[in-house]
Amino acid sequence: MKINECMCQDVCFVKPDCNVYDAARIMNENHVGCIPVCDDQKYLVGVITDRDIVLRSVACDKNAKQTPVSEIMTTNVCTCGCEEDITTAQNAMAQNQIRRIPVVDDQNKMVGILTLGDLAHNGKQIGQQDFSTTMENICDCKGNVKNCC
Repeated sequence: MKINECMCQDVCFVKPDCNVYDAARIMNENHVGCIPVCDDQKYLVGVITDRDIVLRSVACDKNAKQTPVSEIMTTNVCTCGCEEDITTAQNAMAQNQIRRIPVVDDQNKMVGILTLGDLAHNGKQIGQQDFSTTMENICDCKGNVKNCC
């Protein structure tokens, strides 16, 4: 199965100068935990997740209405191409322990996003065992659990 057969193509994105507050609001309105950050031509420059907002903004006492997402976004983004086989994306997601992977064209322009939900929805075509293995690898903390309180 190709990635473009199960990815979401209707993806909202923000620009790097968008503030953290507005990005969080867009996430809430669209019921997503990750938003790609793209320039004016829709080239992917980063991603911002709900976790980024908590750890890199709230926990650092940054003003969400004044902080641009470019200050807290992840810039070294793992991506995949829409014509690649789904196992390529699953392997990348498992190796990098990520729940969502942006799908880009040959010029690094956003064309979609592939999420765990997309994989689960297409579990019959992908194979339940493959999906389960991907989930297990993404969620594996390798026993490195710390009690910080």
